[in-house]
Amino acid sequence: MKILVVGSGGREHTMVWKLSQSPRKPQIFCAPGNAGIESLAACLPIKADDITALKDFVIKEQVDLTVVGPEVPLANGIVDEFRKAKLKIFGPTKNAARLESSKSFSKDVMALAKIPTARAKSFEKMDEALAYVEAHELPVVIKADGLAQGKGVIIAATREQAKQAIVDSMEHAVFGQAGQRVLIEQFLDGEELTIMAFTDGKAVVPMLPAQDHKRVGDGDTGLNTGGMGAYCPAPLGTPALRVQITREVLQPIVSAMSRMGSPFQGVLYAGIMVVKGVPYVLEFNARMGDPETQVVLPLLKSDLIDVIEAVVEHRLDQFMVEWHDDCAVCVVMTSDGYPGSYETGKAIHGLADAEPLATVFHAGTVRKHADIVTAGGRVLGVTGRGNTIAEAQQAAYRQVRKISFDGQHYRTDIAHRALRRSS
Repeated sequence: MKILVVGSGGREHTMVWKLSQSPRKPQIFCAPGNAGIESLAACLPIKADDITALKDFVIKEQVDLTVVGPEVPLANGIVDEFRKAKLKIFGPTKNAARLESSKSFSKDVMALAKIPTARAKSFEKMDEALAYVEAHELPVVIKADGLAQGKGVIIAATREQAKQAIVDSMEHAVFGQAGQRVLIEQFLDGEELTIMAFTDGKAVVPMLPAQDHKRVGDGDTGLNTGGMGAYCPAPLGTPALRVQITREVLQPIVSAMSRMGSPFQGVLYAGIMVVKGVPYVLEFNARMGDPETQVVLPLLKSDLIDVIEAVVEHRLDQFMVEWHDDCAVCVVMTSDGYPGSYETGKAIHGLADAEPLATVFHAGTVRKHADIVTAGGRVLGVTGRGNTIAEAQQAAYRQVRKISFDGQHYRTDIAHRALRRSS
């Protein structure tokens, strides 16, 4: 069996790693891949958003299944193009992926489906947005409407910060096209939870609950990032809460998309804020999270190929997805300056010095002669496993301390909320 994984980050490395463990022994390709993926798959010099080149490769190589990692090719319609050519592909269509690519569209569907979420209003004119925020309660959340790599959300404590965020997004285009429309949203004070689910457009199978750490600094301080680490299963996601989220969030949004003629097939990501025990949706993503994938997929007991095929072939309701009983913690190592500007090309040392209970997933790396060097803001995701969150955290940090590169940064408190809960 031949499989193509589209993407080049830590999420895609984890997908390739998990697919490579299948007893079906697939031949895996990855476009474009990274220095960690190349030991498990043939990396192709094709960009993740070059849909025509990807389709041509799949046809020429007679690839049996394509698995899409990142959001941009999904938002650009890769699934639609592949389906037109009768090619098997895992992911939502362009219309279904609007749940992620347009926050305004997502809010409209949530209103239709009566899904609990923060009050919000969208604006295309900067003067109207500035006038609206003048009377809004504080803190207030300013969001770029489009895809901004997890960085398009500003929580403003003062009116001045809110106005600056609007000007930065709409006039200075710090998020490019994604920020030409902004959402001004009610601030929800609670604790975040990620619930991802496999869905074939009808059946919904939630994965284990995870918690991401968005802020760049210890104690959840500093700027929002694409994610500094994650852990799974998150104790916040109790069995009762997971049943409630499936019933009140996941199933209603999947049903609503089907009624609208855009059935959602693939992985639906729900970013949830739990406020006094009540789950509110912060955002939907149309693919697996990064770095949540690095803690959720290692705990998947079922063959990932079997799960994906059940989704693609609309028979998920007949498939039992099984999970391991242990825990996983991922610590993201970044370049100095991330999520702002940073330098790349720094040699990474200690990758061969393995910790038996940890796996290193590459995010932003390339091979340069004999060295593996940094090539992005988020460089590595180090995932530890253990019987408890504390054991998994210790394994992850033991591995992190063996690795070094110039200007490295990482948080030292990943999973702190879970550990507080259990102490």
